[in-house]
Amino acid sequence: MGSHKDNGWEWNFTWRRPLFDSEIDRAVSFLIEVQHKVIQQQGSDGWEWLGDPTGQYSAHTAYNMLGEGLETGIQDDCFTKLWSIKVPSRITVFAWRLIRDRLPTRLNLQWRQVQLTDILCPFCRNKEEDAAHLFLHCSKIQPIWWEAMSWLNLKGAIPLTPKQHFQQHIDIQVDGVRIKRWQCWWMALTWSIWKLRNSIVFSNATFNANKLFEDATFILWTWLMNFEKDFSIHFNQWSSSIRQGFYFSRG
Repeated sequence: MGSHKDNGWEWNFTWRRPLFDSEIDRAVSFLIEVQHKVIQQQGSDGWEWLGDPTGQYSAHTAYNMLGEGLETGIQDDCFTKLWSIKVPSRITVFAWRLIRDRLPTRLNLQWRQVQLTDILCPFCRNKEEDAAHLFLHCSKIQPIWWEAMSWLNLKGAIPLTPKQHFQQHIDIQVDGVRIKRWQCWWMALTWSIWKLRNSIVFSNATFNANKLFEDATFILWTWLMNFEKDFSIHFNQWSSSIRQGFYFSRG
């Protein structure tokens, strides 16, 4: 038996049994899904259509969902690669939600009829906060992606959506590049962006591009230390030469 206090509420619960390995990811996904939910005591339960952000059913959204089913092979390939990347499971769940646009950004919350007084990006304060803007196109974030692209001498426009951007990272064809490290970098940076966003929204933190970059660099280093065989580079060396860290040694 145990309890948890949150905003004046006390939740009592009983541990039935340990989770099996196959259940851990689903449990983590559920906890992340409900962490920012607000209980509407004055309202009643009702059905919600998951095919549209407003929760309202329409023939148009049903048709779109049927169309998405025809592309299952493409989607499965994307997510199969996502789940194969060696990072903590909670990060994979986060990335899965980002790619599917299921994070509680301010625009998503507004679409779900959550009453908000501010829907602007907490970084630039110029555009509405949706996932594509927050993670890719914000004027405070784009320079970091451009810097990372320069490590591999990549040029071009940043894709429109997080899913397209992730696909770009897993399909990249550059001679000598360590593909797994490049994929992990995408997850480390997006996770760091989301953490900073929440610190600004909920703890009145301020945007600091250098700290954001350093946090992502450190996160990536810890993953490589834990998941990559024979990786033993000291953090100071890694952070000062991260560009070289994405290429194989030529001997």
